Amino acid sequence: MGIIGWIVLGLIAGAIAKAILPGRQGGGWIATLVLGVIGALLGGFIGSALFGVGLEEFWSIETWLVAIAGSILALVIWGFITKNRK
Repeated sequence: MGIIGWIVLGLIAGAIAKAILPGRQGGGWIATLVLGVIGALLGGFIGSALFGVGLEEFWSIETWLVAIAGSILALVIWGFITKNRK
């Protein structure tokens, strides 16, 4: 999958993760979408290391599940980091 595909996948996965995990994470929607891209990469790395499932094909359900799970993980971590900020 090309770099544009990774970015699009991460943006969509970030939006889905924000819909699944609503809350008051700092940064708004732009930060959420950037965290989605980072989370998709993180999910692909963890998924390929632990389960042998990575981000190979754009239309694969495994790819989407791994990207969304990584985006949720990135949002949770970001929420813990920005929890005490006002």
